[in-house]
Amino acid sequence: MNVKTYIDRLTMSRAAARHAARALRDAIHARGAARIVAATGASQFDFLDALTAATDIDWTRVEMFHLDEYVGLPLDHPASFRKYLLDRLVNKVGIARFHLLDGERDPSRVADQVGRELAAAPIDVAFVGIGENGHLAFNDPPADFETDRPYLIVNLDEACRRQQVGEGWFSSIAEVPSQAISMSVRQILRARAIICVAPDARKARAIHASVEGGVSAMAPASILRTHANTMLFLDCDSAALLSPATRGEILESDMS
Repeated sequence: MNVKTYIDRLTMSRAAARHAARALRDAIHARGAARIVAATGASQFDFLDALTAATDIDWTRVEMFHLDEYVGLPLDHPASFRKYLLDRLVNKVGIARFHLLDGERDPSRVADQVGRELAAAPIDVAFVGIGENGHLAFNDPPADFETDRPYLIVNLDEACRRQQVGEGWFSSIAEVPSQAISMSVRQILRARAIICVAPDARKARAIHASVEGGVSAMAPASILRTHANTMLFLDCDSAALLSPATRGEILESDMS
């Protein structure tokens, strides 16, 4: 895992977007198209804003897959990840080929259908984040590191659900769905490249456990350390508990 630490969240997000844009251009040049996995959540706002502002990506050649979605949440709910991706990515840049997880339908059938499309060819780059409880996608601890299924139906733990309230997506924990459709850990690791964007002080403990603790299902994002091409983008706040050697130089420019 290659860790990059930036002076603030905006600089970090712009640097991650530059790296992501390069990965997309390289895939399109090499294979004529790029297949991506897109993450959601408050931590991805600035990253997606910067990525969609890039003028040198042929988005008509990009096929997008959905990382995770709540079971039973309507498309028009403010917390819907389908709505998030349509508003912040798909419709902004004109992606024509995209595969959203419809949590209002039978979740097992949706997981199987989208999973078959996902498994049809390799993913070039997966955009992911890290939850306050260390989750990767909606794989809360203890995460399933063994299943080969592309998508799972998972139960969301209390820490995960409280994070959603804390970010303002729901007004109370009672409103947060208890289940979600989530891309599996092994499926995420099948991507040729992984770009993980994880800012903010509330993620610092999870970052420390994932980067400097053992690789463990109790810290699901720690599995990213086993992937040959993972870039972890942090700001000073999320990297606060890392040793200087792990955190590296604090970069003040997104050109670094």
